Amino acid sequence: MEPVLIFTIILYLLSSVVHAGYFFSRKTEIYYIGLALLIAGFLCHLVITGYLFITTLKFPVHNLFQTLSFTGLAIVGVFFLFNYKFKLKILGLYTASLASLLMLIAYQFPAGHMPTQNISNNFLLTSHIIMVFLGNAAFALACGIGISYLLQENAIKTKNHGFFFKRLPSLNLLDTAGQACVMAGFTLLTIGLITGSVYAKLVWGRFWSWDPKEVWSALAWLFYAFLLHERFTVGWQGRKAAIMSIIGFIFLLFTFFGVNFLLKGHHGQFTQW
Repeated sequence: MEPVLIFTIILYLLSSVVHAGYFFSRKTEIYYIGLALLIAGFLCHLVITGYLFITTLKFPVHNLFQTLSFTGLAIVGVFFLFNYKFKLKILGLYTASLASLLMLIAYQFPAGHMPTQNISNNFLLTSHIIMVFLGNAAFALACGIGISYLLQENAIKTKNHGFFFKRLPSLNLLDTAGQACVMAGFTLLTIGLITGSVYAKLVWGRFWSWDPKEVWSALAWLFYAFLLHERFTVGWQGRKAAIMSIIGFIFLLFTFFGVNFLLKGHHGQFTQW
């Protein structure tokens, strides 16, 4: 399976390079080449994920390699959905680059299955995992859109109608797409937390155990709930929403990496899903 993994990384890297070429040249045919490479990488990535699932009979998010890999897969998959609706071609560069980075980091760790304790495959657990990862993927895209918004806004405010102004979408489109990403991510994360709580009740006899990962996941949910509340009641749009989307994604990164590695230092191993 390693050749497929290497090929997937190469396809993502090539897609990043070609999307960068589109960003500079703005030639549509170059964009479609980059998109085709991203699709090919995604299909190879699906093969890797399917192989891990078949060989372990567990959803492949049980070690650092598998978790990073599935995160990259989710981000690319969610990108395809939002790109179909909003036609944000420039987001392809962000997505391909992020997927490449995640897979390059994942490649440094063993891909083999690491056993979990008292966890069996069932519909609730699978739903919980998929929903949470897809929700986080949507938040990752919202971050990329937020960065694009700030760059475009700065170009307009400084009347520098040059490089970024000509290559980035309108502020209205970016704001609308960013809002859609946050709403989708929040909905998916909510479903994920609910199914996770029900699963915990069925397996361990309690909905909530105050595990650090549970606490930080709940805090992430509250952050995005606050963002949506302020957006729809106070009218947070544009710059404020973009900045909050970026901060929210940084918070998610800490939730995953920071909490896990803090727990690793305390328990001596990386926390399993």
